[in-house]
This record gives sequence, structure tokens and C-alpha cells, in this order.
Amino acid sequence: MSMFDVLVAEIGSTTTVVSAFSGVKAGVPMLAGQGQAPTTVLAGDVTLGLSQAIDALEGQLGFPVVWGEMMASSSAAGGLRMTVHGLVYDMTVKAAREAALGAGANIHLVTAGELSEVDLEEIRRINPNIILLAGGVDYGEKQTVINNANRLAAGLSPAIPVVYAGNAAAKQQVCAIFTNQGFSVKAVSNVYPRIDQLQIEPTRRVIHEVFEKHITEAPGMSKTRDLVGGRIIPTPGAVMQAACLLREEIGDLVILDVGGATTDVHSVTEGDPEIAALLIAPEPLAKRTVEGDLGVYINADNVLALTDCERLCEQLCCQPEQLAHLRTPLPVTMAEKEFAGILTELAATTAIKRHVGTIEYIYGPTGRMTLARGKDLTAVKWIIGTGGALTRLPVGHCILNSINAPRNNGYLLPHNAQALIDRHYVMAAAGLLAERYPEAALHLMKQSLGIA
Repeated sequence: MSMFDVLVAEIGSTTTVVSAFSGVKAGVPMLAGQGQAPTTVLAGDVTLGLSQAIDALEGQLGFPVVWGEMMASSSAAGGLRMTVHGLVYDMTVKAAREAALGAGANIHLVTAGELSEVDLEEIRRINPNIILLAGGVDYGEKQTVINNANRLAAGLSPAIPVVYAGNAAAKQQVCAIFTNQGFSVKAVSNVYPRIDQLQIEPTRRVIHEVFEKHITEAPGMSKTRDLVGGRIIPTPGAVMQAACLLREEIGDLVILDVGGATTDVHSVTEGDPEIAALLIAPEPLAKRTVEGDLGVYINADNVLALTDCERLCEQLCCQPEQLAHLRTPLPVTMAEKEFAGILTELAATTAIKRHVGTIEYIYGPTGRMTLARGKDLTAVKWIIGTGGALTRLPVGHCILNSINAPRNNGYLLPHNAQALIDRHYVMAAAGLLAERYPEAALHLMKQSLGIA
């Protein structure tokens, strides 16, 4: 039996990974061992998979595991279903969307301007876990957001929590509208306080808090909370915290996390100053996009739809009906790994193209003008792969290298960034550790990436 400082559990939609760390408090952190098992949402209790992952860890170490404290992140409940409502899409709606995605929420509906009855019907159908209402720069136009607050409060169940991140001049009136109808409403700083300024961190923090309450809805998750001394945060949020900490040490970076259900892209970069001068709208320093349709197990069919199935079968030397048998949460055979590698490459390259910005040309009275739209990754020095697929499959490094692109291809992709693999699969765990033990978290990440 051995006592470890911290045990970190990452409860994903497909697999549960448990990592044991020693020396965290002494300043000499080390990953002592790691166990994984399929997540047992379908069995009705995620703690079954957690127990199996701990058993796997004990089997690897050869002795029972005892720990001082446990931390956890999760995406097993499927992420927060969120709807976002603002005034102008390219301004407050976009800012609110960035805040939501960075906190681990899944956006199911985005509206701009005044809500219609059709919008309300769609919100009722989605039955969101949280509504994010924004609109207007501070002390600018406020009637639209007040009208939207009235429509939402009158037309929806008060069981849905509301976050208000809009015009400060309307805050008191908007909060009163929801409170009078029995809603729980939390007001934070405007996500778009002035033209060309994003302020998304306060909104992200509140969404994290809502996630902590929501995560108990995953079957058996309330039992997990009894084991965890600290917060249970969304896994994408943990990875974002790790990315921001790591960027301070090694420079601008992008992290790809290809999972069983989703593919997440996190980038932390200010971009090239020359590109920034061409941007038609501001972008956040730390940006996350989640592709809820791209996964290598649960959403493998969506990824397969992106390729020529007949050609894929020729490559794998199999019949179309055999593809289903190659799909597994934990690939073991060479055929399963090859199939998973192909899905991973498709998911990663598609997700990065959805995340990155582009150079565009328009023609006016003075001739051709060059504009930039979206996130600029051209200054990125490091492309990092984390998550089960990219860290466990032999093709991970090649996939990451392929993200680099020529300067003239239209996408604002990295040009000569170096590919790194989170070999020890600690990125999400390091994000959890970062709140309490930032130096240990940074050391573990650099060690895992081979740059210590």
C-alpha cells in the first residue's frame, strides 16, 4: 500500500482515466501510475467505471492505492446544453458564445436581435441547462435585451438558470424581470463592454459553477462528488486552464483533444500583429471550439460521413459491414488502431479548420482590400495533442504535424509549429492541479511533452 498526494479522475464520455501523483506538495511531482476503464454511463452509474479504473491502476502498480485528496473533471453528462441570445451576432453574441464554449458548454442555439415565438419554441424543445443573455455595449442600446428578458421569463420554465452578461445599464431591470418570475439569475460583467473589447472570464466562471451542479445528473456522479474534496469541473475547462498556464512558460500554442464523442480545439495566442490589424472583429486570447459531431467512437458515423467509405474499406482490407466491429472505445488490435487513426485524423483536421480564421479579399471603389476573419494561429509555436486518441495511437504525431500549412492557403494556420504529444495524458489533470499547485502542474506538463 502507498499513499499518493493526489488522485485525479477524468470521467469522459467514453473512457475514465485515473492518475496517481506523488511529490506534488513537496515540489517534486511525479506521475506514479495511471489506470483506465470504459465510462459506465449506460450501466447507470459512472462510479463503476471509476472503480474499474482505480482497480486497473492498482493492477499496474501491484499494490492498493490510498490518496490524500481526489480531484475530478468530467464530460460524462454530455456537457451543458446552452442557448445564447444577444444583440448583434458579430459582437455580443459572438463574445457570449466564446465564453460558453471556453467553459465546457455545448451551444444548441444562438440568436441575435429580438427573440421571436419561433425562437422560444426552439428553446423549449432544447430544454437548456442554462441560458446566457447578453446584448449591447455598456450604456448603449438596452431595449432589445430588456424585451428578450421579458419574453424568456414569460415563456420558459423558471427551473432554467439564467446568466446575464449584457449592457450594465440594463442589469438591474433584467435581473428584476427574471427574479419576479421565480428564475435564478446571475449577473456578471458585460462580455462585450466596449466596441472591440471582449471580457469573457467572469461569464466562464459562472458557467463552471452551473456545470458543477449539472454534473451530478450523470448517473452515479453524486457518489463521485462524495469522494472528491474539491470542485468537479468540465474536462474542457480543465484543459483550457492547463493551456493558459503552459502558454505563459513556452509561448503561443494550440491543443487538440480528439475524444469519443467530441473534438475540442484550444488555442492561446494573440496572433500576428499584422493580421490583428486586418481583423474585422476581435478574438479572445484563449479560445475553445467544441465539435459535438466529431468523435471517434460515439460520433464515429459523423466522421465516416466525411470520407469515401468504399476507399476506406479498400485501405483497411475489409467490407463496409465490418467497420462497425472495428469501432471500440479502447482499440487493441492493429486493425482497430488503424481504423481509429483514420477517424482521428479526419476529426482533427476538420475541427482545426472550423476553429481557425481565414484571409479574405473584397473589392471596393479603391480596389482590392484584405480582411481577416476569426482566430489567427500563425504565431503558434506548439501544436499539442492530448486525449485518448492522439496520445495512445501511433499516428498522433503525424496528424499534429499535418496541421502546419503554407502561408498562402487562406487559413490562418501555424506555419512551422512543433508537434508535441501529451505522452502521459496529464493535460486535463494538470489543469485541475493548476488551481492549487501551479508549479507542480507546469512541471508535469513539460515532463509529459518532453520539454522539461
